[in-house]
Amino acid sequence: MPTVFQLIADLFRRPCLPLACLSLLLFSGCSHQEGNGFFAQMRDGQPQEFMQTSVDRMATLAMRDNLNSLYRLMGKLYLRNPEELKKSGFLSISVAVKQVRLAVEQQQPLPVLGGRKDLAALSYAMSPEFRGDRVGAFIYAIGSMLVTAHGNRTEFYMTDAINPTFVHNAARNIEKATWILSQRQNKDGQPLLFSNEISEEGSNLSFATEFGKIVARLDLITQMLDERYRRIGLNYAQSLLFLNFLPVQ
Repeated sequence: MPTVFQLIADLFRRPCLPLACLSLLLFSGCSHQEGNGFFAQMRDGQPQEFMQTSVDRMATLAMRDNLNSLYRLMGKLYLRNPEELKKSGFLSISVAVKQVRLAVEQQQPLPVLGGRKDLAALSYAMSPEFRGDRVGAFIYAIGSMLVTAHGNRTEFYMTDAINPTFVHNAARNIEKATWILSQRQNKDGQPLLFSNEISEEGSNLSFATEFGKIVARLDLITQMLDERYRRIGLNYAQSLLFLNFLPVQ
């Protein structure tokens, strides 16, 4: 079977063949090498990605990963606080997580919080007077706060604007919520929710680790948004500074 190079040589001996045939041959030869990854990514991509800048795509992926981190934390909290699952009225952790996920991503109120969302819900969920499923309320409150900070969206496109200040504030709020989770106690001196543990039997810092990932993603998106808007302003200033007339002939 002739090689690609033999076929190319044969084409050069036939000048009457269209140049497009040579281009097609070269293209097909490369597509089995470095091009494979590129075409696989294009094939696996979603149509809506063409309406996203790189920052929009990063913000969308960060939101997805942050919400998934919250749902993982929710499952872990139920394992450490099984009485909260009983309060939820659901028979399994997976069903309880699904209900909170739907409420967060469809921006619906959680009945146990009396219509409260984001910061108001967070304050209420971690107050001693709250009597409902504290795990579901806590995770819902943080999730709704994240959505609110991103302009009430979970996916972002070129027509959307995200305020980097609000995203930065959300990261700081999560740091405070992590501290509250580890420090706030009920009237009996017990944590409102058991999470991280350091004892003679061992240590479990997975909650702090997962919250740390969320904060890191938010801070990265904040920096990217700041840089994007800074570049927009800088590019405009440069266009005024180096203003040149364009040739007309």
